Amino acid sequence: MKRSVIICLLFLIAAIGISGCQSKNTPSLNAAPNEDRIGASNLRVLAVETFLADIAQNVAGDRLIVETLLPPEIDPHTFEPTPKDVAKIASSQILILNGAGFEEWLTQTIEGVSGERMIIEASSGLMPRRAQEGEKSDNSLQEETQPAHEIDPHFWLDPINVIKYVENIRDGLIAADPAGKDIYTQNAQAYIAQLKELDSWIQQQLSAIPKVRRLIVTNHESFGYFADRYGFKIIGAIIPSVSADAAPSAQQMVKLVEQIRENHVIAIFLETGSNPQLAQQIARETGVTVVTDLYTHSLSAPDGPAPTYLDMMRYNTLNLVNALR
Repeated sequence: MKRSVIICLLFLIAAIGISGCQSKNTPSLNAAPNEDRIGASNLRVLAVETFLADIAQNVAGDRLIVETLLPPEIDPHTFEPTPKDVAKIASSQILILNGAGFEEWLTQTIEGVSGERMIIEASSGLMPRRAQEGEKSDNSLQEETQPAHEIDPHFWLDPINVIKYVENIRDGLIAADPAGKDIYTQNAQAYIAQLKELDSWIQQQLSAIPKVRRLIVTNHESFGYFADRYGFKIIGAIIPSVSADAAPSAQQMVKLVEQIRENHVIAIFLETGSNPQLAQQIARETGVTVVTDLYTHSLSAPDGPAPTYLDMMRYNTLNLVNALR
């Protein structure tokens, strides 16, 4: 998937708002746009993941309604769109995705959908992380199966990276709806200020964790950017890939157990919806705690503990502190 900030494939007829402009991609929690929620602009905006929809809605404000393709608590790695999802994509005029290979299933889906739409790749312009000192040797067995070209797409787990998401979304919405430029610009500035406040809050909370305990073992390789930002060391992952759609070998499991013992790891962290079986097996052998309820790829339901991106990051931070301090 091309990593440009905006791939403009849409001739917008905003004044007429023709609903017959079929698009290649459309995310939504609803079967069809809710006409009672249409904002000042009637562009149909679809974000693939729930956290992206929340970020984009903060930029759009009351001018646009941002819908979501994936429902809450669904893993985007293994998502398979239904005909209903394809129809949502086809009716969208602006599609917002994370990019960086995160939505591998989306490329083929887009190719099979008629029409044109603007695509905003939220992570465009961010530099993929490289393994930090010690990671490569510690994870040498993982490197044997992990493709050399595979990059970590989980940029959003560092809120400072999300500033770039906001800027890309802002610029895309302005290009699609120039009349809303001032609104999008002001909203983006306000949300960026909240992201910076969040970053400071996370650093303050994590100060309760001694440096010797800032060790992370996760279900799959997703916390790299978070670790880089906040001074954690990644000891390993149960699934040796940035995608959850993989499986470890017996040799890799043995090596991970050794790494946990050698580094005196305290806890293994799993995303909501992850199968805890392997983590529980490791816990029986090592005595570590298994934390099973982090929100990383999706927000919770509105009445859950992580209904917004900011809430998600706060919730995860407090879980880390409670497990490691």
